[in-house]
Amino acid sequence: MKKAFLQLHLSILLAGWTGIFGKLIELTPGLIVFWRIVIAGGLLWLWAWFTGRIERVTPRDRIGIMLVGALLMLQWTLFYASIKASSVSIGVVAFSSIGFFTALLEPLMTGSRVKPKEILFSCLTVLGIYLIFHFDTRYRLGIAFGLASAAAAAALAVYFRKYRAKYSSVTVMSWQLTGGFVSALALLPAYLTLMPPQNVLPQPIDWLWLVIFATFCTLGMYILQIQSLEKISAFTVNLSYNLEPVYSIILAMILFGEAHELGLEFYGGLALICLSVALQTGSVLSTQRRLKRIAERKAREAQYRADPPNDR
Repeated sequence: MKKAFLQLHLSILLAGWTGIFGKLIELTPGLIVFWRIVIAGGLLWLWAWFTGRIERVTPRDRIGIMLVGALLMLQWTLFYASIKASSVSIGVVAFSSIGFFTALLEPLMTGSRVKPKEILFSCLTVLGIYLIFHFDTRYRLGIAFGLASAAAAAALAVYFRKYRAKYSSVTVMSWQLTGGFVSALALLPAYLTLMPPQNVLPQPIDWLWLVIFATFCTLGMYILQIQSLEKISAFTVNLSYNLEPVYSIILAMILFGEAHELGLEFYGGLALICLSVALQTGSVLSTQRRLKRIAERKAREAQYRADPPNDR
């Protein structure tokens, strides 16, 4: 179990580097995503082929998963556009609104019941983002891209769960990256025309960052997460990933000195977002404990009915 928790938190730390590499790599957002998919997708298919983890997928589901991959490509592009237009800290904070968009979109997309408590907690995140957005006009474009990325990621999570119920994570992710590659390749001519980059091919230092990024922060992170799920519940994994923005912000402050660029309004907004995450975490833990008590009580009642005590 200790090894599984070590794998989990190492995967979260690797995820925290995602925004850092988005800042380091001197390419436009679309090209960062294109080369990330090429390297990570190729490595994932090789790893899955050698380990025999790819399952047979029906043609209809394959197309569906690849379309979800196109949404993944868009979400990644918007996230890096947010970082390029502002900073790692701002991009990560804006992206933390994913909980709010999930609370809104999941009932609409799945027909499930709206949870007022989740909406209320998520509104704290939105209020924190608004505080930064309203008082610091330098970051408005970056925040807008970050919010769009969070909305796309929320929809992506719903679709991922739909196909994850039928196939393994490795199979779904492999076909997702394939769909992301096909869509990125199809859109690349239009992207290069509308946003002519300084370099299409990465420079030597960018190749180094991309290989490290795709190998460790994409494929390595993903494999570690899968391995940890063999011992740790998905609930614990999802809850632990609330630490990812914290890691990203700390790394950005250390590496890029972003603490000097951010005003009090940023820290006020960040405090509201942390409060939202803490309340959401506490609520989920409370719900889990309550469900566990109910299940234990029902088990005791069932055992009592099956084997009642002898009358004395």
